[in-house]
Amino acid sequence: MKKFGLIGYPLGHSMSPLIHKELFKLNNIEGDYSLNEINPDCFEEGIKELKDFCGYNVTIPHKTGIIPYLQELSERARLFGAVNTVEIKDGRLIGHNTDCHGFLRALEMADIELGGKVLLCGSGGVSRMFAFESILAGAELTIAVRNDDVPMANQIKQEIADKLGKSCEVITLDEVDGKYDLLINGTPVGMYPSVNSCVLPREKVLSCKAVFDAVYNPLETMLIRYAKEGGLKYSNGLPMLVWQAAVAQEIWLGVSFTADQIKPVIEITERELKK
Repeated sequence: MKKFGLIGYPLGHSMSPLIHKELFKLNNIEGDYSLNEINPDCFEEGIKELKDFCGYNVTIPHKTGIIPYLQELSERARLFGAVNTVEIKDGRLIGHNTDCHGFLRALEMADIELGGKVLLCGSGGVSRMFAFESILAGAELTIAVRNDDVPMANQIKQEIADKLGKSCEVITLDEVDGKYDLLINGTPVGMYPSVNSCVLPREKVLSCKAVFDAVYNPLETMLIRYAKEGGLKYSNGLPMLVWQAAVAQEIWLGVSFTADQIKPVIEITERELKK
């Protein structure tokens, strides 16, 4: 039985064991996926406990703290300065970031193109990744945030200039105006229990051609409801969650997944979330 797992602190309820179990089945892998809470104060000791694992995922607060313990970083992990997947190869620890691949494959699955004019709401860790991927795809990016978050958004803007030699615009949420090809919500606005809130007013959502909401609990946020009512292309964050797990298994096991294989896994995860 191959051992895999997730490290973080605290972990609470996670969909990862269910998702990985379903993904293992698709390739007849005898795999076990466990949740492993590692207190940041005992991080080094906690990492040593994973020596018989074949690979593991990393979540908050260890996505950057893990980096000094790794021998190598993938191009994306180096670019984002964050790791969510560790590959163990010949005793060496290699850090990857599969969130970006999860995002790109989720967009592909919803037939949403990443390009043109992109409006990104948010400036946290996941928004940073969305910003980089948008610029890498050649999009014209505007980052919209609350007044308090303008300094964080400007930090992303500076990083984009330093690392990619590109520029983007930073505005506040109340300054959002005009038409966009894609609206990305990288904020927790609309997440359970605050289900009656939306990052932007309805008319501003409807001036976009497509919507991607990183939130997946609830599956239909107010933002997704507006997109549906307006006939826009849309995706919630669940396909991204499943795809980032699938890409982790592709790295660990040398397997590959198709959209047709992933759809039933998304449906099973949806049913579990509804419970």
